Amino acid sequence: MKWLIASDIHGDSACCEKLLAAFEREKCERLLLLGDLLYHGPRNDLPGGYAPKSVIEQLNSLAEKITCVRGNCDTEVDQQVLEFPIMAEYVWLESGDRMIFATHGHHYGPDRPPLNLGKGDILLCGHTHIPACEKRGGYVYCNPGSVSIPKGGSARGYMVSENGVFTWKRLDGEIFMRFGTEGERNV
Repeated sequence: MKWLIASDIHGDSACCEKLLAAFEREKCERLLLLGDLLYHGPRNDLPGGYAPKSVIEQLNSLAEKITCVRGNCDTEVDQQVLEFPIMAEYVWLESGDRMIFATHGHHYGPDRPPLNLGKGDILLCGHTHIPACEKRGGYVYCNPGSVSIPKGGSARGYMVSENGVFTWKRLDGEIFMRFGTEGERNV
């Protein structure tokens, strides 16, 4: 199955539109959102395209294809307007012979991984707004970065996961990093 993985939309309608265009362009079957969908949060500036009502409509149009975990800026009131579940703290996914623990990153993260990660498993988080791919002990930490408020000099982006290969892309589709089944990382 081909997944598009993204995090930290923070209510930016223009960036969400580009993300959903990438979902179509990439011909993905599922969209995995790692939280912080509608609200920009008190530590972030208001995104330029801030229009959470529009983001609600955009995401609800793909509700049946979305798997989502709760970010630190997501609340019960957001769940009332979104037509797909957003309140799970984490989700386990299977990717070939690996397991993926997908979460936002504010409870579990590279410095606080879940205890039951196996050798070669993937800890997939958003939250930091910085793309990452790092071996940490026996697991690999991956972060798609942010769709709307990138930090650390990174670009707005997302990841694609297919057949055990993770590819990081800018919103325009340009590849900037890849991690494959043999543990290789190309930048």
